[in-house]
Amino acid sequence: MSLPLAGLKVLDFSTLLPGPYATQLLADMGAEVLRVESPSRPDMLKMVPPMVGKVSAAHASINRNKKSIAIDLKHACAKPIIEALVLKYDIVIEQFRPGVMTRLGLDYKQLSKIQDKLIYCSITGYGQTGPYKDRAGHDINYLALAGLASYSGRKETGPVLSGTQIGDIAGGSHHAVMAILAAVIQRGVTGKGQYLDISMSDAALALNTMFGAGSLVSKQDPTCGGEMLNGGSFYDYYASSDGRYLSIGSLEPNFAAGLLKQLELQHLMETMADVRPEAQAAVKAAISEKIRSQPLSHWQAVFAQIDVCVEAVLTLNEAVTNEHFIQRGMITSAIDKEGNVIKQINSALRFGKEAHQAGARLGEDTTAVLAELGYDSEAIEVLRETKCVK
Repeated sequence: MSLPLAGLKVLDFSTLLPGPYATQLLADMGAEVLRVESPSRPDMLKMVPPMVGKVSAAHASINRNKKSIAIDLKHACAKPIIEALVLKYDIVIEQFRPGVMTRLGLDYKQLSKIQDKLIYCSITGYGQTGPYKDRAGHDINYLALAGLASYSGRKETGPVLSGTQIGDIAGGSHHAVMAILAAVIQRGVTGKGQYLDISMSDAALALNTMFGAGSLVSKQDPTCGGEMLNGGSFYDYYASSDGRYLSIGSLEPNFAAGLLKQLELQHLMETMADVRPEAQAAVKAAISEKIRSQPLSHWQAVFAQIDVCVEAVLTLNEAVTNEHFIQRGMITSAIDKEGNVIKQINSALRFGKEAHQAGARLGEDTTAVLAELGYDSEAIEVLRETKCVK
């Protein structure tokens, strides 16, 4: 069966996580993605351990199903190659700071002159405009500036780091994919491409959707551990006797009643419905005492029998060997050029693709791509000798 994005061709100038994960999602859905990589400044993702042979497991996954061409974009011979590629690959994703692609002559204004169907997506921390546009930043900074960090944590600790990069992935990768696919649909109507300015801090601010709506009206700020869903109610994590944790999300009355019955705490039903901090603290203390009396395995067996929104906090290795995710097809594998089979987490957006190719080596497809553009072997060798390509 043909994959839904078959026929889309993407030039990927990005490194690390936001852009590459976006293009992984596109490639997994059938888009042809060509990474344009620097021959001299390696993508740091390739160095993240553990390694499978000579390949980083992270690179093998996040850059799977993509090709690689190594070009020094500052070289005089690079611009004609990119312009030729843009005639074939009419979607561009780049992740440089504002102004870098303009200085290279590879910005949307220049490239759209030779390809009016070009969809050009820039992913940056603070966007292409505004007083912060030239500032350096990371995921932690975008979440801080957007207010998300201010109520993500405990009263005792203040803001805490998330286990994954929310600004990079939910802010950068996912918003980029949504914007690109929306632009593809619009291009199908108008015949024209467009420029997409994805700001990870903008997207992080937008992720405040529920609490942000209330804050704008009430002028009150949500606080760490003070809201219904961030520790201000019994909706929380509870330690078991063996130092593991149980998640309890029994918010609805029927689930709450089932939870309390199982824990023999039915007398707290009215208190549980009381939103005052002291009432919720009393409920949490009672639940905590019960959960702390037995190991996690006991509670897993107990709550497997009733449907009340209670689940064990699994380690990552427990999660990827969980029968539910296995049956859902969420664990897959990719094969590298040496024939190594590398286990990976599958895309959650699956359209029948099961065979994955691990992330390509630097410049693995340089010769083949240049040949497709009409460069003969002698011309390719000259480009290599002058260090334009690798």
